[in-house]
Amino acid sequence: MRRIYCCIMISRLYFLLALFFTLPPLFAQQEPIYTGAEQTELYFPLLEKKNLALVVNQTSVIGQTHLVDTLLKAGFKINVIFAPEHGFRGDADAGATIHHSKDDKTGISVQSIYGSNKKPTSEQLKGIDLVIFDIQDVGVRFYTYISTMHYVMEACAENGVAMLILDRPNPHGAEIDGPVLDLKYQSFVGMHPIPVLHGLTVGELAQMINGEKWLKNGVQCPLTVIPCKGWEHAIAWEVKIPPSPNLPNNQAIMLYPSLCFFEGTEVSVGRGTEFPFQVIGYLAPKFGTFSFTPQSSFGASNPLQKGKTCYGMDLRTVPHSTFTLKYLLDFSKKFPKPEQMITRSSHFNLLAGNDILAKQIAQGLSEEEIRVSWLSEITKYKTLRKKYLLYKDFE
Repeated sequence: MRRIYCCIMISRLYFLLALFFTLPPLFAQQEPIYTGAEQTELYFPLLEKKNLALVVNQTSVIGQTHLVDTLLKAGFKINVIFAPEHGFRGDADAGATIHHSKDDKTGISVQSIYGSNKKPTSEQLKGIDLVIFDIQDVGVRFYTYISTMHYVMEACAENGVAMLILDRPNPHGAEIDGPVLDLKYQSFVGMHPIPVLHGLTVGELAQMINGEKWLKNGVQCPLTVIPCKGWEHAIAWEVKIPPSPNLPNNQAIMLYPSLCFFEGTEVSVGRGTEFPFQVIGYLAPKFGTFSFTPQSSFGASNPLQKGKTCYGMDLRTVPHSTFTLKYLLDFSKKFPKPEQMITRSSHFNLLAGNDILAKQIAQGLSEEEIRVSWLSEITKYKTLRKKYLLYKDFE
């Protein structure tokens, strides 16, 4: 009996081992993901004997080390750092003017390209051989780092300067949604005829900008992209360093495309709290049972509804869903008339990329009815997008 029992146990052990080795998807670890910046062996040879300009912020890191420090340690010459919205260190308010300065740590000149000067000038690019762009984007049309990239590409094209993009994954890389921008509503919060969620990395989008000749006068930028390694559009990517003060975590980044339309209203999205873009609220209890009071804070010195109690919804723990108009439409119905929610119609239309969405809200249309109006343009965009992909798609 003992011998039979041992044989049974050995058979079971062999079965379990066979199961382990024949079902790798259950047990295999995901391949590591490397950003463009982390693959120094691919681009360091391109930097030799070059005068460099960098477009970077606090997300431009290799491990725990900033790209600036990595390049300096390797002996490369950085002439200037161009600072986008929120500044080189990422600590300025949204929309705040960024001033020219010097980096305290390295003494390198920091030139603002946010404010009156959103595009590097010929003088600022004088003597520059290569501009490196390395910023973590969030994959949303109205997030301004891609507008900065557009203007930098345009300046490089006009001045015969090469540009190198060190690509990073898109946390919304498997989503294509929202209205496609009508170029009549082109602005710094929407430069390109793409949906709210465009499903591209900055490297892929840069190739689209070049390929479709969207730069001024159809010029094209001398462009090189160092792609990420090990990432595909279907792979979720959690941003480790907040890309701006009011997107402090992954939940805010996931909710941002759905909530940002409220920036064209008097409804607070939590700027001036510890949970921006994770709550919504207005000034009457009928808007919800959760309450918060915006105050001056890091990244929000004068937030909307400062010092006033707002009532609404706490979205910090809601499971992430795809882009939705649900919050916008639900809040609009709590106003005497839906259109009364949109108090800054010009800005709202720039975020939407058209004047149609505001009219649809005023008409009381459902999300399903509104989405029908996007379908044709979204379908065309999806076909265009496939021409410029650097990574395996999610579809």
